[in-house]
Amino acid sequence: MKGCFVTFEGIDGAGKSTHVAQSIDWLRARGHEVLATREPGGTELAEALRELLLHRPMSLETELMLVFAARRDHLERRILPALERGAWVVCDRFTDSTWAYQGAGRGAAAERIAWLESWVHGALQPTRTYWFDVEPEVAARRRSGSRASDRFESEDIEFFRRVRDGYRQRAAADPARIVRIDGSGSVDEVREILEEDLARLCSI
Repeated sequence: MKGCFVTFEGIDGAGKSTHVAQSIDWLRARGHEVLATREPGGTELAEALRELLLHRPMSLETELMLVFAARRDHLERRILPALERGAWVVCDRFTDSTWAYQGAGRGAAAERIAWLESWVHGALQPTRTYWFDVEPEVAARRRSGSRASDRFESEDIEFFRRVRDGYRQRAAADPARIVRIDGSGSVDEVREILEEDLARLCSI
């Protein structure tokens, strides 16, 4: 692909959202075209599916298929065209979230996720993934009172411990792509780490 695909990951409350926005601003200030997007979502259809995923009860199988249906539309309509024209794509969550949440968190079979991943986006993976790692108890305190919880945010601490373990396994399996960020660090500390790594990516 001609462009650069960067994703931000972590359990709900890990603190990644602030740094997604800062990283987009940093790239645009240096003259890069940036598609800022998110998952589930990013297109009209995918955003409609997001609402179902976040707020409607459903089986794990339905949840998994809706996640990948939203992702396929997102890829076709926004991500792949942007990468093809040489833009940066900065996405808040991608398939690592599926492995962590639906896989490690909810118990979806690895072979089922792998098959759907291969079918929906083949060998395409982000150029870089920033995983914001934080203790689930810290993330829970950050989430409390911020807004009404969705289906995922309202899960218990044990669920988020499993999700965190899922991210840890993904990072161990692909250390060249996934960069662990200490989510308990200060905003300035994290921003410095991100900007240094983004500068390296820009030079590749």
